[in-house]
Amino acid sequence: MRDLLEILAKNLVENPGAVSVTETKGDSSIVLELKVAPEDMGKVIGKQGRIAKAIRTLVKAAAIHEDKRVTVEIVQ
Repeated sequence: MRDLLEILAKNLVENPGAVSVTETKGDSSIVLELKVAPEDMGKVIGKQGRIAKAIRTLVKAAAIHEDKRVTVEIVQ
């Protein structure tokens, strides 16, 4: 799931070298934090958060196959 998020983000932004994903595992869930360059935040979030919502949906769908709960956070 971490790799999927990283691939999606790198293909959306203009500066793929600035993309980083950190994974924090909890008891029953995983939190993935996505960091991108400040000028690429709009491309990852999209109008009214549509792209961010689509990214979260794809990652959650991949997590279902592994019986895990995933939360995607976009941070600066």
